[in-house]
Amino acid sequence: MNSNAIGVAAAVISLAPLANYACAQDTTVAKLEPVVVEVGRGSHTSPLDLPFAVTVQTPDSMRPGQRHLSLDEALWLIPGLSVSNRNNPSQDPRISIRGFGARSAFGVRGIRVLRDGIPLTLPDGQTPVDYLDLESVGRVEVMRGSASSLYGNAGGGVVDIRTSDPPPVPVSGAVRMWTGAFDTRRLVAKTGGAADGFGYQANVARTESDGYRDYSRQRMTNGFARISYDDGGESYALEWLGVNTPVAQNPGAITRAQFETDPRMADPLSIRKGARKAVTQSQFGLTARHTVARGEIEASGYVGTRTLDNPLTFGVVDVGRAMSGGNLRATLPFSLLGADHRLTAGTEVQLQNDLRLNYTNCNDVPPPATPTATCPLLGVERGSVTLNQREIVSSFGSYARDEMNLGKRYIFTASARTDAVRFRVKDKLINATNPDDSGQRLLDAVSPMVGILARLSESHSAYANISSAFETPTATELGNQPSGAGGINRDLKPQRSTTYEVGVKGVGDKGLQYNAALFATGVHDELIPFDIPASGGRRYFRNAGRTSRRGVELGLGIAIRQLELGGAYTYANYRFVDFTVDTAHYAGNRIPGIPRQTLQASAALHGSLATLVMEATLADRMFVDDANSESSPGYAVFNARIVSSALWNESGAELTLGAQNLFDTRYISSVSVNAAGGKFYEPGSQRSIYLGVSLLASAPSRR
Repeated sequence: MNSNAIGVAAAVISLAPLANYACAQDTTVAKLEPVVVEVGRGSHTSPLDLPFAVTVQTPDSMRPGQRHLSLDEALWLIPGLSVSNRNNPSQDPRISIRGFGARSAFGVRGIRVLRDGIPLTLPDGQTPVDYLDLESVGRVEVMRGSASSLYGNAGGGVVDIRTSDPPPVPVSGAVRMWTGAFDTRRLVAKTGGAADGFGYQANVARTESDGYRDYSRQRMTNGFARISYDDGGESYALEWLGVNTPVAQNPGAITRAQFETDPRMADPLSIRKGARKAVTQSQFGLTARHTVARGEIEASGYVGTRTLDNPLTFGVVDVGRAMSGGNLRATLPFSLLGADHRLTAGTEVQLQNDLRLNYTNCNDVPPPATPTATCPLLGVERGSVTLNQREIVSSFGSYARDEMNLGKRYIFTASARTDAVRFRVKDKLINATNPDDSGQRLLDAVSPMVGILARLSESHSAYANISSAFETPTATELGNQPSGAGGINRDLKPQRSTTYEVGVKGVGDKGLQYNAALFATGVHDELIPFDIPASGGRRYFRNAGRTSRRGVELGLGIAIRQLELGGAYTYANYRFVDFTVDTAHYAGNRIPGIPRQTLQASAALHGSLATLVMEATLADRMFVDDANSESSPGYAVFNARIVSSALWNESGAELTLGAQNLFDTRYISSVSVNAAGGKFYEPGSQRSIYLGVSLLASAPSRR
């Protein structure tokens, strides 16, 4: 799909997620004012009053029939945000906002991810999302743009996933069953209820799949539970997230020639080395909010553990992790010099404690198969220990934000945050040939932001802001040194960015809703991944001099009687400004891993018998390396499904029949940037058919 075609399509339909503010079958204009967001930290206000780009999604309401298998379902139709489904159960989907996080080798990088306000992002900026439950998601709040003035490290954008309200009955239950192509099976059990201010929700899901690609088998059990109390003046909630994944195979990336021959094939080296992961994680979070006079105080805390067994092509990684953190925030409205202010101040701390062991991967030892110093036991996967160290990352941040009403039309916002992120390594592998690599680094930053918003009318506003962000290397990135040494890479610096943005948003007649943003971001010392040919696929990082991101984000939404239309168009001109590696100069080249244009659109037609949902994604080509020597082709992919409860006469049963990649397009959904040996490409799934059945029951409230 070439860029001209996407541009023409965008001119015809660039419909976006603002439509999710409207009820699915309501023909009246929905007002944005009752919709409040919390991603602005202390705002609890309408998106029309925030001087930055923010989107609120209600995924299942706008596009019913979702399977909740991957984040690309929930984070769809948001301009400026993209999710690359890697079709690799061992790797998290790659999430990016305005290019931040697009080149992540593992986990989610560059943006902050939260669940009900509690960070899933670790203090070093990495976010594993394999334990994130999607069954209980009620809405998604996305802040696009530099957000470090409120959220600190990796603040290139924010995704705050909010749990749905419990059912307004004492007891309810649901069972959902899914089956489909590639031997995919999913069974979900849910329960929930509410009475007298108390609420509870819980669900557990079992997912099994052999995957679209070869060597991509997965077996996973995950769960979620939440207990809450809310009397209007104060609220409390305790929630738990957990996952057990004993098998998640890693098919790896492949070359262009391999993709053209068989897109389902796995990287032969990944198979020979038995690349995969097994992970267990459990996390508890507690939040409390109390109203004091006209203001409020909010506190939250969390603790969790994670174990990871991760054989890779270059070795076997074993990590045991403990993490914890807390946030205390106060909001106080007051008047000063004739202006109304809303001041928010807070402090946040996080701690990550990893015990990391790396072993030689002794699978596929070439002949003659005799014991060696690194693989002393034939047939045993783990060989000699190559790394044994304790990695401790702590972060401390304090922030303040003031919203000042200048008359009835203008709101001026200023915020700033100071952060200190400390990395400590305690080397436990010390001998005559391996010196003590223990050490520490302190990376700190001050991140300011100013913005102005003008209410053009009750339902329309315009805004402008200047914001900043910083992103430290993760503990793994600091530890993966090209020299092969342990300890901390002292040459790798945090990347810092400044964004200038203007935009408009609002609600019009006949259900029309819109937003538009124009931005320019300059990044210094951008973190760039690269491979060394002899490293066996291990990823390293270096800093580029300067990069430039300039983009346009357009969104429109409309609800016409029983028809809902939505979509998102993004234009991304992201380039290197100053970047030299040895004798190679990359100034002027496009930043790899990001399509220049993308368009997503959806249509949901609600009838008396069923709801028909259609989805389309059009994407421009993506360059795969800094030299722009190769690119993945553009593509257009369409999905469709029918959701019906009519056959059961309102008994609570629902049937879903759907098709992903309806026209069986062969395409590349993700790329591995700067990979060695030309292994850049991660193919998207070809056509798959699935069927789902939901059974719901509830006990009515007693009067």
